[in-house]
Parts: sequence; structure tokens; C-alpha cells
Amino acid sequence: MKIIKPAQSGTMQSSDLMIYLEPSDKLSIEIESTVKQQFEHLIRAKVEEVLRAHQVTSGESRINDRGALDYAIAARLEAGLKRASGED
Repeated sequence: MKIIKPAQSGTMQSSDLMIYLEPSDKLSIEIESTVKQQFEHLIRAKVEEVLRAHQVTSGESRINDRGALDYAIAARLEAGLKRASGED
């Protein structure tokens, strides 16, 4: 899957997250979170897992997390990827 246009998914509510995706020549992941110190490595691992599963090799991913659980991270990222790839 290729990120061909900017897209976003999610909300800024408690226990949710907002994901922003943009085209880029390289793959980058930026994470801001209310629980960054404790859980950044787990959030990053889930994001990388979903990107790998969808064969995303380039694009900018910005995550603004408010304590979302892993299934919410996966769902929001998958929705954003569909929008960003033009499959929505």
C-alpha cells in the first residue's frame, strides 16, 4: 500500500488517538502521547507492525495518542492508510 495523499483518522478524545499520514520519500514515525514515557515503545511497535502488514515502505506517520489501546491504534492506522492510499 502506498501513501499518495494526506489523510487523518481518529479523535482527540481520552483513550483514543489521532493519526496523520502524508506522502514522503522515506518512512518516518513521530509519536506524541500522554503516556509516552511508559508506552512509546509499544505504540511504535504496533504502528510498525501495521505498516509492515500493509507493506508500507514510505510515508510520514504522526501519532497523537491519548492512551489508546493496541486494537484502537491498529484500527485508526488501517482507516488512515485506506484514506491515504485512495482506497476509501
